[in-house]
Amino acid sequence: MTSSTAGSPNDPCPPPGDGPDATQLRNALKAFKKRLKLTRLDDESRLGHGAMSSGGKSGIVAITPPTQYPQAVWDELVRQGKLRRAGYGTYELTDER
Repeated sequence: MTSSTAGSPNDPCPPPGDGPDATQLRNALKAFKKRLKLTRLDDESRLGHGAMSSGGKSGIVAITPPTQYPQAVWDELVRQGKLRRAGYGTYELTDER
């Protein structure tokens, strides 16, 4: 009788290839930060702050993550504490850098 414990719920180490790898997580976080930065810049450059003003501070703190990465990547970044769910499918950066 053989029993395999790999992949069981009590196994502390999931089998390899079961989640996003470190490179994919790093690239996804980089893409998220870039999109957040560009979204904030776009919001700050909009008209309507006054005729003589140079824009205003953006109030954008959360965005929808880039779609080229699967949901499992964003879930893992939340689990690691690098992102926080903001509701309605949006995420925000945590305070730690």
